[in-house]
Amino acid sequence: MDTVQIPASLSLIPAQRHELLLKVLAAQRIASCAALAEALNVSESTVRRDLEILEKQGLIERTRGGAILNERIRYEAEFVQRAQRMIEEKRLIGRAAAALVEPGDVIFANSGTTTEQVLRHIRGVPNVTVFTNNTALLNDGYEFDYELVVLGGSYLPLSKAVVGPLTSANLSQVYATKTFIGIEGISLRYGCTVSTFPEAEIIRLMIEHTQGPVVVVSDHTKWGAVSNHLIARLEQVDKLITDRGLDANARMALISRSIEVIVAT
Repeated sequence: MDTVQIPASLSLIPAQRHELLLKVLAAQRIASCAALAEALNVSESTVRRDLEILEKQGLIERTRGGAILNERIRYEAEFVQRAQRMIEEKRLIGRAAAALVEPGDVIFANSGTTTEQVLRHIRGVPNVTVFTNNTALLNDGYEFDYELVVLGGSYLPLSKAVVGPLTSANLSQVYATKTFIGIEGISLRYGCTVSTFPEAEIIRLMIEHTQGPVVVVSDHTKWGAVSNHLIARLEQVDKLITDRGLDANARMALISRSIEVIVAT
């Protein structure tokens, strides 16, 4: 892991410290106040004051005992590209999420490569119905042993999803017992976000029409990332299923927000 070390004899003005703090966080993504203080040769109280300023500028988020760099996501990557990232982590997350499905459940699942893995792993649970705008499984010969309802709407080939007024109209007539949501970013300050407005509208409606737990499925690389459109505040999320790569401080911060964190193994 890259580090940024400052000579003990060098006295830095606040603007220089801020720049160096951002460099450290860019290299490490998340760091404790103690580690940042050591890297800059300043006190932890100085680091905490600097982090407060940087957070007000929207550049970082403070966590319990440290900080994380905000990574801005401005566009949606193609589904095929996303499917090649964190493959094993997504498979394990999908399996762990599917284990939460119970007989008789009515499930909502949005589009995305992680929610695709959830849908692939639902097996042997009787009387399950899944409503989704995710079309990724329709063309590969996959056989479902649950009732799959693919919502109507306008097709987005980039994300292999259907969206729009028809999708919303279909969803508005159904209430789910559980919802599995894939995201592009999750942040203590900005909540859960995705990059496209049409998809955000569908996810918000799924959450609104869920009478049970809302489960976010996300690998650890989404932590600290912020995209364009809010889909849920953290208080709307009941569980996060992620992989071992999620930092311990991040887990504690989420748990302090009453979110159950499940690490898929």
